[in-house]
Amino acid sequence: MKRVLTIIMLLAVAFNASAAKPKFDIKHIEPLSWWVGMNTPLQLMINGDGISAFDVAILPEDSGVAVAKVHQADSPNYLFVDVAISDDAAAGEYTLRFSDGKRRYDYPYTIAERREGSRERLSFTNADFVYLIMPDRFANGDPSNDSTDDTAEKALRSNPGRRHGGDLQGMIDHLDYIADLGATAIWSTPLLLDNENGASYHGYSCSDYYLIDPRYGSNELFKEYVEECHKHDLKVIMDIVPNHSSTSHWWYADQPFADWTHQWDKYTQSNWTFSTNMDFNASKADLYQMESGWFDRSMADMNLDNEYLLNYFKQWAVWWIEYADLDGFRVDTYPYNEKMPMSKWCEAVMAEYPNFNIVGEVWTSSIPQLAYWQGGNANKDGFDSHLKSIMDFPLHDAIRAAMTESGNGGWGQGMTRVYDVLSHDFVYHDLSNMMIMAANHDTDRIGDVCEGDARRMKIVHTLLATLRGMPQMLYGDELLFRSTDRSKGHPTLRVDFPGGWEGDRINLFDRANHFGAQKEVYDYTRHIMNWRKSKEVIHSGKTLHFIDRDNTYAYFRYNDNEVVFVYINNSDNERTVPWARYAEITEGLGDGVNVITGEPIKMTGVKVAPMSTLVVEFVR
Repeated sequence: MKRVLTIIMLLAVAFNASAAKPKFDIKHIEPLSWWVGMNTPLQLMINGDGISAFDVAILPEDSGVAVAKVHQADSPNYLFVDVAISDDAAAGEYTLRFSDGKRRYDYPYTIAERREGSRERLSFTNADFVYLIMPDRFANGDPSNDSTDDTAEKALRSNPGRRHGGDLQGMIDHLDYIADLGATAIWSTPLLLDNENGASYHGYSCSDYYLIDPRYGSNELFKEYVEECHKHDLKVIMDIVPNHSSTSHWWYADQPFADWTHQWDKYTQSNWTFSTNMDFNASKADLYQMESGWFDRSMADMNLDNEYLLNYFKQWAVWWIEYADLDGFRVDTYPYNEKMPMSKWCEAVMAEYPNFNIVGEVWTSSIPQLAYWQGGNANKDGFDSHLKSIMDFPLHDAIRAAMTESGNGGWGQGMTRVYDVLSHDFVYHDLSNMMIMAANHDTDRIGDVCEGDARRMKIVHTLLATLRGMPQMLYGDELLFRSTDRSKGHPTLRVDFPGGWEGDRINLFDRANHFGAQKEVYDYTRHIMNWRKSKEVIHSGKTLHFIDRDNTYAYFRYNDNEVVFVYINNSDNERTVPWARYAEITEGLGDGVNVITGEPIKMTGVKVAPMSTLVVEFVR
């Protein structure tokens, strides 16, 4: 009998202990951690079953870290907690205590020491050459994470639209290659978790804003990647998407507020007409659909007019900069966000890091509409985006069109297209903060546009290396990469880098394996981009260009000390450089030096072969 009573008592103790446990579970606290000495206010988003019924305190008391205010959400499973951190608060482990008078639950939270000089960090500038990587297609450094138990889509390299296995370790393994090419910054397409069932490799449908996709690695490995990049004198630009999240995001089924994402009676896409942001004649209905319509059925459109969501994205941006030691952001689909909240977002990031640079994707061929989005522009409606840099799609379009017109030119054709775009530079607020490119991960490969012609590709890379702004090149363009099947769109232009996978027939990361046209383009690109690194006259010099309608283009980049002359012959005929036309800038200059060959250049009788370039530098 004694034994039976003992068993009953033990069961009662076990039952009471179980009943004493809280019936809610803390599922998420974001940001994941924080730092002392930050300008950005800290507002924790706490997610857990029934969490709204609990009070919150921070221990130890009188430590300089305390709850300032608690905000309820529409869902009972969220709290938003304002945290006050005094200037003299100590870095260390704190405790978030949740209680409802009967139950208590403690959760650790780290407030760390800031990295020395973090606030003053420098960013990418027009002195940089940005190399764009699609991680899934670059190199597979760790085959063990190609597919994971906790992610939906599994790797199938034979299918262009599926995961192929490229990852952070593969990127780390080939930083020498990137740096040797002359690149000084890397922009990779998003690395955060994208847990869609298909086509998740592109990463633009985020399922967790604080988690590196495990098929790429981990948060810790991303931090290591940034450290390794910095050892190679490479800056890191993180690609981010505040406009939309995935419907597979953990918050989608139970959103904090009813207006956390834009809701419609039936599925409604954006009308893609972001001119409604500055068009005095645009209807409010069109503007609303542009910024509130969804990009895709799996991409929930975020409502940045919700102040808690805007705070969330401000802190999220700052957290990744501070945690990973980032050097810049690229913001996807920038004009599709609500413009006033995004202006405040840019201001908040720049308030924390005054030298930081953010480049926005503003995909338009309209120069005035592009200029509208650069911070400081004199817009008639008084709007200031506070967005420092913009992507120059009008120039992108002109270069690509010119490369399809190799005849003898004419009005509005060939290289005149490039001249015409640059003749509108007076519209822009800051020419130094424009990213220029001939291709990216969303456009046809420039190798396809040039039809595999090494001569045309060298013209493209000459333009990128010598025009104003910061050049960006898609991985593989230095090797004349082409799509596997242009008719099938994005998946087939996002080709794997040969040599990035064990067992690849050829390894193009090894220069010894470069032959023919690939070698010609690579060697030229490597030479001119490494030359560009130290050329202040290219980074910040002025431009003087001359109009011709014979499919040639001549321009000078100059400052008080140097002059660089660029002559593009995109025609089918040999051309003689008309030095006399350029007397206003060449008068008084001595002989120059051919940047590519190192040979001396005299300003007389210089001939340039069809579809080729001449780059000459002079010392004043």
